Amino acid sequence: MDSRVFVCLLFSAFLGNPVYSQGFLSNNTQLQEYVRRDQLFNHDDSVFNISFHLRALNSSFKNNERFYGLNNVGRKPYEGTENFGIGILPIIHRLYMNSNRPYGWADGPVIPNRGLQYFGTFGVYSKLLFFRIQFQPEIIIAQNLPFEGFSDAFNRDINRLRFRIFNFGDYPERFGSGKYTNFLWGQSKITAQFGGFETGISTQNIWWGPGQWNALTFSNNAPGFPHLSLNTIDPVHTFLGRFEGQLIVGRLESSRAEATQSKELNERFSLPFTNDWRYLNGITVSYNPKWISGLFLGFTRTYQQYNEYRRDEFRDHFPIFDAFQKTVVGFDRDIDGKDQQATIFARFLSVKAKAEIYFEYGRRDHAFNWREAILNPEHARAYLFGFKKLFDLNNLEKIIQVRGEMTHQQESVNRYMRYPGINGGLSWHTHSKARGFTHFGQPLGVGIGTGSNVQTLEISLVENFDKLGVLFERLANHQDFYYQAFGQQHEHQPWVDLSIGFLFDKKWEQFLLSSKLQLINGFNYQWQLSPDSTPEFPKGQHLFSVHSQVSLIYLFQKSAE
Repeated sequence: MDSRVFVCLLFSAFLGNPVYSQGFLSNNTQLQEYVRRDQLFNHDDSVFNISFHLRALNSSFKNNERFYGLNNVGRKPYEGTENFGIGILPIIHRLYMNSNRPYGWADGPVIPNRGLQYFGTFGVYSKLLFFRIQFQPEIIIAQNLPFEGFSDAFNRDINRLRFRIFNFGDYPERFGSGKYTNFLWGQSKITAQFGGFETGISTQNIWWGPGQWNALTFSNNAPGFPHLSLNTIDPVHTFLGRFEGQLIVGRLESSRAEATQSKELNERFSLPFTNDWRYLNGITVSYNPKWISGLFLGFTRTYQQYNEYRRDEFRDHFPIFDAFQKTVVGFDRDIDGKDQQATIFARFLSVKAKAEIYFEYGRRDHAFNWREAILNPEHARAYLFGFKKLFDLNNLEKIIQVRGEMTHQQESVNRYMRYPGINGGLSWHTHSKARGFTHFGQPLGVGIGTGSNVQTLEISLVENFDKLGVLFERLANHQDFYYQAFGQQHEHQPWVDLSIGFLFDKKWEQFLLSSKLQLINGFNYQWQLSPDSTPEFPKGQHLFSVHSQVSLIYLFQKSAE
């Protein structure tokens, strides 16, 4: 859509209309965490029946003023009519700092960066009959300083294996060679709502699945991409239970950035990107059985393909409706450049126990048939699972929150039986022709690095929005590459980051503050050896770094305490 048309529609909706109150959970992890925690205390259907498998949360939330504890948008919470209204979305500022190397994920359009980085967003919202217009652009400014990345001192075989992953994806170490600035449409959309359904065009971030820090398909890790969407805005009630879902068609772009900071390595091993864009088709459905309160089941499926390879047939416009078995769908999908992922997930929450558990399991390659899928679930898989538990403190309004999650992308030992040699197959979010499940150089789902695994544990003291806590994290970096390149020797050891983080969130009047200070020790950083290492007594090179972030949200409506 032409930008001038978008702006004209936006401002024509504003003229002469009063303020309309609207929730703003579209891409705010702090508020999503609050609502998700509130589910474990709240029996109200408007809160308890949210699956959190489909985010942005576009629900109307008729009682949102109560469970937010604040009137979050307009100047007056109930001003406006049934058919017309406008509102001002909060102003959000975030500042990130990485001292010696990039660290962090699930932060939207923010890039992997050493140095300071600023993210800012503001927005306005309009209701015009059944139309919804939201304009919420985002700006990113980053120092983008150079750092010690993949070394050019390795031999040709190791370099070739490293660039095998680079050339099957779009994961540049650094976005350019100087200061980085970007201005995006952000969490903007134009949609029409009919009952419990919504359809329209959007650049909002999408999150599918129950994860708190990661998701196997879509998360907040990359910039939002333009897409057409048909989705539910409230659970659809049937005699079997409640359903939520979304069907999208989108456009993905490549970064066209150099893979490493070494010009020599890039010239020798890197494959150039095509100028084409990638066509994306995806679907997710979540089901809450009528007979089991608190249980949510679901699946996702996505296909992407360079547009030049796409034919003008229904199955090429909507490949998500193809069969899963290669014996049915055919053996030429990879030749056509089609890259598919499918996941299943479940989440169970109990108000009585004040706890929730969840998992997600996915495959990025079709099974030969259903028998092969059942007998060989380890092939081309990734998974995550996590939990949250709340503990009451006697005679205090504060509670202790313990939550954790582990995400595993590393290939299984199945690769030794399925493929010749020790190189194995491809990693999660990579593809030989589609060049990775990414948008502008960042993975759409798991953001911890190709073939990496992570475990996160948080213990905190919380009261409403306020939080004081500590976070422990272990990140095993690029394990697929490590075992391909170094798996048959003992001198170079895995690159593992161990970190501890300190969390502080506070709400004052119309301000919401969220902060994190994380101390990271990178053992065997970039698989480098210490200068005093010897083959008989190998010693890795370690790198200490600090990651910090501060977020400040200003609400135009003073909260109702």
